[in-house]
Amino acid sequence: MEKLNREDLYTLEKYAEVRKDFRARVMQHKKARRLAIGPNATLYFEDRLTVRYQIQEMLRVERIFEAAGIQEELDAYNPLIPDGRNWKATFMVEIEDEGERRRQLANLVGIESRVWLKVDDNDPISPVCDEDMDRQTGDKTSSVHFLRFELTEADVGALSEGAPMEAGISHEHYHYTVSPIPTEIRDSLVNDLD
Repeated sequence: MEKLNREDLYTLEKYAEVRKDFRARVMQHKKARRLAIGPNATLYFEDRLTVRYQIQEMLRVERIFEAAGIQEELDAYNPLIPDGRNWKATFMVEIEDEGERRRQLANLVGIESRVWLKVDDNDPISPVCDEDMDRQTGDKTSSVHFLRFELTEADVGALSEGAPMEAGISHEHYHYTVSPIPTEIRDSLVNDLD
């Protein structure tokens, strides 16, 4: 998937004009890219459109209009765009109550490396967390992680033939499986592949 450059972005003035419609289009698109795994964990699969939206919102909020600042945002967010043989996702542990969230994050150290995807009967795909910043300590994990799932040729081949997918988390304090992944999410992810 092609990375974004300055020419792909709206100016602040133009974005103010189109933001309502653009946001509605992105929110609709994101519905087929959100996968809840159990009651408190969600994968938000990124693509060029979702990353473009994040950049546009950052430019708007921070009132960034100079070339260097725009390039900094592009450099920060472009790594979240998949490259055709992988999927990239923002993984979130979502617990509304702050005290409960703190307690749970202390129990969920390492959860980000226990997320998995599986295509048909192929081996599970474990995430690579190299896009992730240092987001945990020995005492707790972060509620947000950036994950990359590298697909094998066998995975890509099976998906092109219509194979089902499943996902899960296998952590001692959080164990859930989604099987199969809903068709609209599967199809959206398959469209990301070369």
